[in-house]
Amino acid sequence: MITSNTLIGGRYMVHQHIGAGGMQDVYLALDQFLGNYVALKTPQPGQKTRRFQASAVIAGRVNHHNVAKTLDYFEENGNVYLIEEFVKGETLEDKIKQRKFLDPHLAARTIHLLAKGVRASHIQGVIHRDLKPSNIMVDSSTGIEELKITDFGIATFTDEVFQEEADSGDITRSTSGTVKGALPFMAPEMMFRKKGDSITPALDIWSIGAMMFKILTGEYPFGVFLDAAVNVKTRNRLDWPAFMTSNAQFSPLCRELQKIIDSCLEYEPTKRPTADALVKMCQNLCYQTSERFEATVTRMIQNGYSGFASNPQHSVFFSIHSIYGASRVNSGSKITYSKFPGTPNFRAHPVIILN
Repeated sequence: MITSNTLIGGRYMVHQHIGAGGMQDVYLALDQFLGNYVALKTPQPGQKTRRFQASAVIAGRVNHHNVAKTLDYFEENGNVYLIEEFVKGETLEDKIKQRKFLDPHLAARTIHLLAKGVRASHIQGVIHRDLKPSNIMVDSSTGIEELKITDFGIATFTDEVFQEEADSGDITRSTSGTVKGALPFMAPEMMFRKKGDSITPALDIWSIGAMMFKILTGEYPFGVFLDAAVNVKTRNRLDWPAFMTSNAQFSPLCRELQKIIDSCLEYEPTKRPTADALVKMCQNLCYQTSERFEATVTRMIQNGYSGFASNPQHSVFFSIHSIYGASRVNSGSKITYSKFPGTPNFRAHPVIILN
């Protein structure tokens, strides 16, 4: 663990440890040359560092608003460091934990931004290989105003870890935290790859589909850990839940999203859309991007058919039909929503009940 106020590379002053994944530790550091904060990443003890520099050079070619920029890469005293744009906010995984799922409008915005970032990387020949909610940074607002894909700089390193596990026998039985965390979102050709098998950009498209299924339904499409591997192999995917299309307020957009996600989860890689095609499919979606707010339900009326919610800034009225994924809500519940003009209260839509 790097202690605070340690100068790395004669330039980066470490402030604090801010995160850890299956392969790396992440620190907030001040770039003393440019005067701005960056994310300093280094492999955790025991992780091999081969290919780190080569992968960072490749990832450095990707320049897009929805991709965290790789800024620097160097070795010092036998240690390897990657410097990445610091994205203030939280991971998409943390955002989802606050609620069971995202409403279709916010989900449509999410897949659209993801597709744009992945397209930019694929144009440069960079395959992420490890797309999952914990590798997606979003802002800390109630909604999702900003989104950036992180860790393209260790894409090749991630592939090396997966290849070593595959060479050892059965990747699906790995005890590696990196592999176990990736399994719910891992494409079948990666999950059951054999030595010498080539990988394609279609890997990332599958991962987007698996993430979006989780984001819209609150469930992993194939389960987790070994269950995910078994269910992918037997092609035993969860069905879309009925609540997505039973509500006329959300049914049209949900059906379009289901079609897109189903295409991403095609078992044959060549049948999946390219990232460019995925962006174009998302451009045809009709979804709203209004600011989101949080409030507490103060009372329900009409036998629970509608209700009111308030926060210190405003009050809103909502109908039960504006709630995604629930048929009732109790007074005292926390909700998130967009608001629109109404008299005497603003109207809330869409509405999600927070955990």
